[in-house]
Amino acid sequence: MSESAARLRALLERGDLLTMPCCFDALSARLIEQAGFPLTFMSGFAVSASRLAVPDTGLISVTEMLDQGRNICEAVRIPVIGDGDTGYGNPANVRRTVAQYARAGFAGVMIEDQVMPKRCGHTGVKEVVERDEAMRRVRAAIDARDAGAGILIVARTDARSALGLEEALWRLGAFADLGADILFLEAPRDEAEMRRFCAEVPGIRMANMLEEGVTPILPPARLAEIGYRIAAYPLTLLSSAVLAMREALIELAVGRTPARRVDFGTLRELVGFDAYDALLKRY
Repeated sequence: MSESAARLRALLERGDLLTMPCCFDALSARLIEQAGFPLTFMSGFAVSASRLAVPDTGLISVTEMLDQGRNICEAVRIPVIGDGDTGYGNPANVRRTVAQYARAGFAGVMIEDQVMPKRCGHTGVKEVVERDEAMRRVRAAIDARDAGAGILIVARTDARSALGLEEALWRLGAFADLGADILFLEAPRDEAEMRRFCAEVPGIRMANMLEEGVTPILPPARLAEIGYRIAAYPLTLLSSAVLAMREALIELAVGRTPARRVDFGTLRELVGFDAYDALLKRY
């Protein structure tokens, strides 16, 4: 097991709810770490948006996701979970994807049961693969973990949107039986559905707190009481950054320097200029 995966396992063993802001590049990951959060998640939606300015509909490649992920994992010491989408193919592809994510430095990887090309789970998922194929994907991911990747497996289902809650709960139970480390029900419609998930599916469960999505935004204390162990905030940083940049552009368009910004010294410190200069002095 890698050091990052070991740190993630140790966090999960504490038993309390982990608040997990999601990142999209190395800078956002570093800000999450500096703010004191214990882990982060590389959001596929946010990477597709920030790197390519395209929707989260399977347009970004595994190579591009891995390249972004390596930069993120190298920038921080906190564990990073990566969005592995559908695993990018058949079970052999899933195994290779999991191994590649581990080599890139991820502590965990999420594999889902949508058909390819997939789409953001809050934008109208219509199709998931058959049960047997979903289980083959998760089994392949777990086999890769146990064969040496050492990375934690987040098993996700989008069956709630495509086929209904009962099918989604059946799949999550099956994923738990296979040995998935973290279980993720995407897009439950209300608190009652969230409570059923936590009551009926054993293991470590993750909630997805997407503002204006189809799942209600609940405070961390409520999520913990329901039975969740991780609360992911997939687009909070990206949407906040877009708002800030738009406000700055409005100011620039009328000839004003935006007042709401960090100063140059803060930026220099954030990206490591002082450490770089100190390193040069050694030589």
